Order: sequence, then C-alpha cells, then structure tokens
Amino acid sequence: MNLTLDNPTTVAAPFGDRFAHVARLDLPGGALLMLSGQVGVDDAGAVVAPGDVRTQSERIFELIGALLAAHGATFADVLHVRTFMTDLGDLAGYADVRNRYFGQSRPASTTVEVSRLFLDGAVLEVEVTAAVTTG
Repeated sequence: MNLTLDNPTTVAAPFGDRFAHVARLDLPGGALLMLSGQVGVDDAGAVVAPGDVRTQSERIFELIGALLAAHGATFADVLHVRTFMTDLGDLAGYADVRNRYFGQSRPASTTVEVSRLFLDGAVLEVEVTAAVTTG
C-alpha cells in the first residue's frame, strides 16, 4: 500500500495547504480515492452564489469531477457520496444537479442536515470515495 495526500495542480486549491483535497491509497490493481468535503467556492475561496443550492451544487460537482480526473477517475468510479446540507428543503435542487452528473450510476449515499457550514453562505458540502482500477 502507498498513501498519497495531494492537491492536484490541475485544480485550484482555494484553501492553500490547510488540507489535502485527495487522499489516494494505492492498492494492487487500483486505488481508493477519498476526496475532502468540497464546498461551492471560486478559485480564490469565495462562496459562489451564497444561499443558492443549485449554483453551489454545480460548482461542487465541477470541482469533484476535476479532482477525480486528476487521478484517472470519473463519476462512474464513485462508490459513496456524503452530503452535508444546511436545509434538507434544498434536497430537490441538489438532487437535480447530482443526478445529471451521475446519470444512472447512482453510488451509495449519506445526506445529513447540519446547522451551519464553516463558510457563511455555503449551503452544502460534498465528499466522495471512489475506486480506480489500474492496468
């Protein structure tokens, strides 16, 4: 096993080196990717469309797609999605965006309502686990 913690150079890391956006565990035949919780922020770390679940969902899935691609993965490789939302009343808007990215390939999922997130105006945070085969 080999563990790599990184921020791919192909994806903006708006929070600098405060944490790794991807933990990659290389295993025989592939790798397990654990993506840190992504929030809807621009490349400078400012929340996009504060309070707007659809716009933030779009940005989050753009970031997740880029992080996966940097490691040779796609949304089809995602095993589990964990979502933290400040209002489950926004679930339909989030689900519309999420379903467009995953299509019929629906990974296991956990969604939790939280009182707030660490950035004012952020309404959801999404983390994923993916498996990538090599060779």
